[in-house]
Amino acid sequence: MFEEGSRLKQIHGEDEIYDFTLGNPHLPPPAQFVDRLRELVNGSQEGIHRYMPNSGWPEVRDKIAADLARRSDLPWTGSHVVMTVGAGGALNIALKTLLNAGDEVIILSPYFVEYLFYIQNHGGVAVDCPTTEDFCPDPEMLLSKVTQRTRAVIINSPNNPTGRVYSEQELKSFCDALKIASHRIGHPIYLITDEPYRKITYDGTQCPEIATLYEDTIVITSHSKDLGLAGDRIGYLAVHPSATDQKELLEGCSFCNRILGFVNAPSLLQLAVADCQDATVDLTEYQLNRATLTQHLEHLGFQFVQPQGAFFLFPRTPEADDVQFIEEAMKERILVVPGTGFGRSGHFRLSFAVPHRVVERSLPAWERLAARCPSLGRDSERTHD
Repeated sequence: MFEEGSRLKQIHGEDEIYDFTLGNPHLPPPAQFVDRLRELVNGSQEGIHRYMPNSGWPEVRDKIAADLARRSDLPWTGSHVVMTVGAGGALNIALKTLLNAGDEVIILSPYFVEYLFYIQNHGGVAVDCPTTEDFCPDPEMLLSKVTQRTRAVIINSPNNPTGRVYSEQELKSFCDALKIASHRIGHPIYLITDEPYRKITYDGTQCPEIATLYEDTIVITSHSKDLGLAGDRIGYLAVHPSATDQKELLEGCSFCNRILGFVNAPSLLQLAVADCQDATVDLTEYQLNRATLTQHLEHLGFQFVQPQGAFFLFPRTPEADDVQFIEEAMKERILVVPGTGFGRSGHFRLSFAVPHRVVERSLPAWERLAARCPSLGRDSERTHD
């Protein structure tokens, strides 16, 4: 879709293509980060470009741990943290550490598609665990998916592609089921919580601290979204202070950080983000885009769960064939992604991490697209009245 978008922009001009395919944050980093990075670059360079421990600068890890402790009231220390090349790097080193060939990792669908490949990278088997119709984690479904080979579960909230933020009660029920499952199979099932969007929420929504509900938790995050640093590849992994085999797990992650080729997370970026754990990009434009698109699409008859976080909308397609719907959308120069790629057919994902002018210019195209769909025809006719 990215390549098709580039091709269409060359033909029709960039302003005539409404590209909602990529979750590629366009907002600039907050001034707090820019000022800190400038200070580092213009300051003394002594020592900051040399090799370091695989897990990252100790003073950086201490600051990350202090933020985790403040948020959760758990006794995190720098020894529980590994600085990583984004969340993708963190997920890969965690899975490399945990998995033997044939071990299973449960992923909740709809899911971020690259989970499949990260698991395959390390000989694992991805097991699809569908969420409910409103994308809530399903404890009973989880219990039905656990086997003796289950090693980990990946959970993602705020969720890509749905924008769903799991409530504390939903997470508690899910974690309680995970405890039952771990006891049943006789070994811990690690809960990997992938949290790059945790600071991007709306309408006062708060993300619960999953680590307070389940001890065998590995927290993974990236600053690609909250600080707008997608191209800079900086994040971290943190193992719960009371996790089973905590010491071996951390040693494994530190070792895998090196042998998978990352070696260590970028030095300057580590030092810069360490002092920006309370910062985030200005969410005003995301909020405006979300409001404009949800109101317009709802008026046209599209059905969706209101996104509480991240910058995605995951509506149902008017017809069952989501790939066919994507092709119809392209005729109106709207680029979105079929839900089939996220493990949930009959939906499509659009990213509103775009300039607001793109959203505004796209509204007539959405009306024309709705008019193409018989099941939306009545609503689209009202729009044209």
